[in-house]
Formats: sequence, C-alpha cells, structure tokens
Amino acid sequence: MEVVTLGVAAGPAIRTPEAGIATAVVVNGQSYLVDFGIGCTRAARTAGLTGRDFRAGFVTHLHSDHVAELPAFLLWNWGRPVDGFTTPFTVHGPAPDPREGRPRGGTKAMVRSVLDAFSYDIAVRTEDEGRPPLDSLVRVHEITPTDTSGPIPVYTDEHVTVTAVLVEHPPVFPAFAFRFDTADASVTLSGDTAECEALVELAGGTDVLIHEAVALDYYRDRGFDSAFLRHQERSHTTPQGAGRIARRAGARRLVLSHLAGIAPPEYWRRSAEETFDGPVSVASSGDRFVVSPPSD
Repeated sequence: MEVVTLGVAAGPAIRTPEAGIATAVVVNGQSYLVDFGIGCTRAARTAGLTGRDFRAGFVTHLHSDHVAELPAFLLWNWGRPVDGFTTPFTVHGPAPDPREGRPRGGTKAMVRSVLDAFSYDIAVRTEDEGRPPLDSLVRVHEITPTDTSGPIPVYTDEHVTVTAVLVEHPPVFPAFAFRFDTADASVTLSGDTAECEALVELAGGTDVLIHEAVALDYYRDRGFDSAFLRHQERSHTTPQGAGRIARRAGARRLVLSHLAGIAPPEYWRRSAEETFDGPVSVASSGDRFVVSPPSD
C-alpha cells in the first residue's frame, strides 16, 4: 500500500508551485484517487499511474479546488489509445445538499454535466478512435449521510475497503473523510474539515493520517476579508489541531496536506509536533509514502 500526494495545495488560488489537492492510494498496482484538484492528471501520469490501473474515484466534497480537474482526468485517461480505462468504474461522492434553501449540487449532476459539456468530443473519439462510449464506463455512487454518528460503508473490492464519515466543513454539506483498509494496513484522509470527533473515530489506529492544515496567520497578516477569515477559522484545522486529531486517534504517522496559506515546511511540522509525538511529514506534490503495518 502506497500513498502518492499528487497535489497538496488548497484553493481555488494559485499561490505556490504546488498542484491542487489530489491524493492517490495505490494497492497491489491498482490506483484509487481521492479528489481531482488542478494538475492531478499530469501528476498521476508522472507518478506512473495510468487509467488502465484506475479502479475508483472518491470526492470529499464539491468545492471547486477538489473537483476542477475531474473532466480532464476522465478525458485524458479514457481508452486504449492513451493506456486508459476500458471497463466501468465508479466515482463516489456527496449526494445533493438536502437542506432547505441551499444549492442542491450532487456528484451525479456534476458528472452528468461533464459528459454533456464534452459530448461532441466524446462522440467523435468514440466513432473515430475506437474508444468505448465514455458514459458507459463512468458510474456514480452518491454517498447519502443517513447516520451522522458513525462510519458509512462506501466501496470494497479484492484489494481495499473504503469507509467514510461526515466531517465539519461549513457551509458545505455533506463533506466526507475516507479511510482505506487493506488486509494489513490503513490510511485515512481527512478531506476539508474543522477538528472533528467523527474523524477521530474513523482514523482510530490508522497507520497514516493525511490531514489538511491552515496557516491562519498568513491570512490575518495580509488583511484578508473578515468573511474569508471566518471561513478558515471555522471550516479548517490548524496544524496543532491536526496533531490533536492524530494523537486522539492513535495514528502511527501524520502527513499534512491541503496546505492553506504559505509557510515554510518547518512551521507546519513543528506546529503539529506541539500536539502529536509521532512522526510528522509535510507533503509536497508527488511525494510517495509507503503504508505498512507496525513490525512485530
């Protein structure tokens, strides 16, 4: 089991050379992608991950910085001419926001819109290049939060089992964290969230916790609008907070990703080490982390 942090930047803003948020979990040569931020398509290919070996996609929530490159990922990894997928797969993501007066959204509507927007290109390439119809390959499973107090089964195959919990990322709802379990190892990805009890439960005993982090002083010191600051404070987690989650969950290792704001790596690492005494890594785009169980 291996994790590749294809992109680690929060958005939608381009403030550093890092690619947008996207993470690959690789198990026995099969790849599973969590989120599709800017740059993930090229980053996946650079990491040696082809569409042929892609098994499933997972979307934590429908903020644009987590899904903006889903269209390119689908179109650049489709069919034998590009060593892409030729059999059906599923994109798992949030169901529509059920709250009265809120925008509906939903993963099915997003994927359907992508296929509609590129329908001419898809039809031409299907006819002209011998590719299977893309809409026959892309399936969608919307995750509906029916029990906000516990884990939600999402996906299983012969390599991995994936479970989700609702996390706290207001005003977005639903937003999810995902845990990937193999026969002998596990990795948990926080998605975007404030410090969250449900995430502690999901990540219990995980080998690697990949958690978002925000440098609040970066925005405060630059006079960002009060509404923007309020969102960062109530919807994201400081590196100290990520350390607290890792400690309470009993995670063996903490990897900080989805870095919001600009700060040197030592800032992120030392801040998390204030509250977590295990190994802490600060991810960059393209980093690879082997996930292994504790040795006897």
